[in-house]
Amino acid sequence: MKVKPFGNTGLNFPPVVFGSSSLGNLFQAYTKAEKKTILREIFRQTAPYTVFDTAGKYGAGLALEVLGEFLKESSIPEDQVIITNKLGWVRVPLEGEEPTFEPGIWKGIQHDAVQKIGYDGILECFEKDNVLLRGYTPQLVSLHDPDDFLKAARNEQEKDFRWQQVLEALRALIQLRNDGKVKGVGVGAKDWTIIRKIYGEIPLDYVMIANSLSLYAHPPELLDFVDLLRENNVGIINAAIFQSGFLVGEDYFDYKKIDRDSPDGKEKLHWRKQFFGVCEKHGIAPYHACIQFALSIPGICSVALSINQPNLIQMNLQAAENKITCQFWEELKDKSLISALSFI
Repeated sequence: MKVKPFGNTGLNFPPVVFGSSSLGNLFQAYTKAEKKTILREIFRQTAPYTVFDTAGKYGAGLALEVLGEFLKESSIPEDQVIITNKLGWVRVPLEGEEPTFEPGIWKGIQHDAVQKIGYDGILECFEKDNVLLRGYTPQLVSLHDPDDFLKAARNEQEKDFRWQQVLEALRALIQLRNDGKVKGVGVGAKDWTIIRKIYGEIPLDYVMIANSLSLYAHPPELLDFVDLLRENNVGIINAAIFQSGFLVGEDYFDYKKIDRDSPDGKEKLHWRKQFFGVCEKHGIAPYHACIQFALSIPGICSVALSINQPNLIQMNLQAAENKITCQFWEELKDKSLISALSFI
């Protein structure tokens, strides 16, 4: 498997980073045995270049717990796994029938989670998450969902306060790096403009762009920002490239169920029907096209893919390696399904 330097972190990353939302029961509950079968196969296919992206938000810490338990039971050496952990959510007791932080999204979990963004909150997340990881320490840590945190402000005064808390959270991350506890710090968000705003004030080692840069959506302003990050040698992980599975046939788009009768839903479904038609004509699987597109953007080091079936692991790894003919991309351009981009 080919690897390349991940920014200035001193780490080498493969093209595929494995997301862990399914370990936290995103959209459906999986047994622990099913999850460990997936983890075992990931290591079989990728060792010694295995990278996991996780977060305290995923299943209210369940993803961290399952990953840490598996690593400990399997006696995986710490130098044979890289963990990137997004900080900002911490586990708390579940007081109702389902969690309050994202009701209807996480299934069969036994805890709730609360957002803690600020200097002390980030340090608390770091310590508590490491306990769930059974002593395995993430090499990279990032601020999770600052966009959602800022959007929750009820007025300008609260928005200003929350922005200061975001800056304090980044100060805590930088302190962890300066203390030698992690190798790099970053930001992970769905709204890429918040990442750009943060980067305008605070140097970052890496970023994770989610739900923003895919075969379906690749706005020129975002591509310009990615190019700036590339020039400054900032590591970039491209996440949620299937738009919550919609681009490969699922009913969710960016974590929300598609309304097939709405104008927006109809537009997206029409786009997908055309996309699938081009894929079928050229004998290209939609997931293969999505992965290749996401990796082809200059500056992108890796894509983060959440796996919920063992058989998908090898398929996705091969999709990251196998190039697609120019004729396929040209037809997508001709049908205005993608922009006329120079790198495709």
